[in-house]
Amino acid sequence: MNPSKARAAALLALLSFTAACAGWSARGASPNGGSPAPVVEAVPGPASPPPRPLNGELTVFAAASLTEAFAAIAQAFSHAHPEVDVLLNLAGSQRLASQVLQGAPADVLATADRAQLAAVVEAGLIRGQPQAFATNSLQIAVEPGNPLGIVGLADLTRGDIVVVLAAPAVPAGRYAAEALATAGVTATPASLETDVRGVVAKVRLGEADAGIVYRSDVQAADGDVEGVALPAASDVVAVYPIALLGDAPNPAAAEAFVDFVTSPEAQRILRDHGFGPAP
Repeated sequence: MNPSKARAAALLALLSFTAACAGWSARGASPNGGSPAPVVEAVPGPASPPPRPLNGELTVFAAASLTEAFAAIAQAFSHAHPEVDVLLNLAGSQRLASQVLQGAPADVLATADRAQLAAVVEAGLIRGQPQAFATNSLQIAVEPGNPLGIVGLADLTRGDIVVVLAAPAVPAGRYAAEALATAGVTATPASLETDVRGVVAKVRLGEADAGIVYRSDVQAADGDVEGVALPAASDVVAVYPIALLGDAPNPAAAEAFVDFVTSPEAQRILRDHGFGPAP
């Protein structure tokens, strides 16, 4: 073969090899020959629809001691979900539980103890499991400045002091009875109130000299009453549970509200109103 033909053959071989390599890189063929691998292109699936915004009325039954804290939490929740109108029904936990058991329409129930919620759970009226979301402690509510010098539970037996307590069926009343029993003190109340705010009101109005309430109630009174802390040995920790009701008229908003109550934002609100963290 003459030199010019040899050079032409070599150039032709080089071009063929380069083309083969280019075809393998782009199409996935084996560099050693064979059929090129098929090219599989990803086909996007249908986009998921965005979640529907929450709306409608949301009815929350909450213990009276949660009044200010839940008003702030409801406002924060409504800011995040402006189409939801939160309606708060605030009363003694025993009254709220009774209303639910009698068929009152509600989405969420938050009580000041586990005992009142237990009856609703046993009746099969909640969805999922209750969640503890806050704690509270007891104080003796007295007049500002504590003019009678009340320093502990033993002072509640003095003849010159008018004492009021929450009724035994009310969580605050049960906690008070437990604290008094632990301290070995027998107090004779002038009246038994249907919720803890009734106790605060009697002291604030001067109709009583002292009453056992929650620390958060003293804070909420904003100086109208003063609180005397109990020693750790006789104090009682109140645990607050919350539950989604099974027949909730607005279950989506109810679930979102329960989740929000345990969120860092709502927990900060609860701390600002005198509540402690969940156990």
